[in-house]
Amino acid sequence: MRAARLIRMVLLLQSRPRMTAAELAGELEVSERTVARDAQALSEAGVPVYAERGRAGGYTLVGGYRTGLTGLAPEEAQALFLSGVPGALREMGLGEAASAARLKVSAALAPPVREASRAVNGRFHLDAPAWYTRPEAPGLLAPLAEAVWDDRRVAAAYRRADREVRRDLEPYGLVLKAGVWYVCARAEGAGRARVYRVDRFTEVRDLGTRFARDTGFDLARFWRERAEEFARSLLREEVRLRLSPAGARRLPGATDPRAAREALAAAGWRDGSARWVEDVVLPVESLEVAYEQLLGLGPEAEVVAPPELRDRMREAARRMAGLYG
Repeated sequence: MRAARLIRMVLLLQSRPRMTAAELAGELEVSERTVARDAQALSEAGVPVYAERGRAGGYTLVGGYRTGLTGLAPEEAQALFLSGVPGALREMGLGEAASAARLKVSAALAPPVREASRAVNGRFHLDAPAWYTRPEAPGLLAPLAEAVWDDRRVAAAYRRADREVRRDLEPYGLVLKAGVWYVCARAEGAGRARVYRVDRFTEVRDLGTRFARDTGFDLARFWRERAEEFARSLLREEVRLRLSPAGARRLPGATDPRAAREALAAAGWRDGSARWVEDVVLPVESLEVAYEQLLGLGPEAEVVAPPELRDRMREAARRMAGLYG
């Protein structure tokens, strides 16, 4: 524990010209008194740590000292490739590994490149969850992440509707989508991988054996194809519309974007047209969902069919007119 902390302290001082005791204490999560003791221990071990007293003082390495302790451990290298998503790293239990990896890389960089790295970190940040949500990390995310890293089979219990399902799974990959974690896994004996929400797992147990990963499996392509299949499977009904030019432009933002663009293209609409678009056939999840979505377009959209949805829109327009006189 202390040895790892001393290495981190040397790497921190190697990556920055000078650090105060308070800064080191914050980075190392110890007291300033512990920082002073660690600096003394490093000095006695031959590492030239120099302490400057006073308000502008701090700790520095003398004479451009550089350590060779910059080799990355496997888990640190894995974490480094995901370092653009710090929240996801913490949720998978890789926060400390990522911090150590960044320190080692920073210590190995020449000063101009090191400053460029800091400039990027100060200008770009990826915040994966959607607005108005406070996502919590699923309790079983960490053991699933370990199984994914190491190609290990797991016995899992999973909530599905009102029952619990048990499966032996081969977890191929994790996906973070709008703040929700999913695992892409193949059940034992199944030919095709499936997608499971991690927050619905109630048990994950390592079976102690590894599986032979399919070298042709492409996680990004698999997720893209399954996401498209899922989106299409939701659009079970159709509505027929007339749209003003403004309604046509706003339709992809009010309904499923891909379905809206395809419906507009099939109707022959071109952006910039000043004419109403006739006979737009739009796939929708349900008439109830379509009602709520199309209300947002107001007078820029007319429902032509089916009759029951047209009647609901007419009644909504009547009530709206009554409210506004």
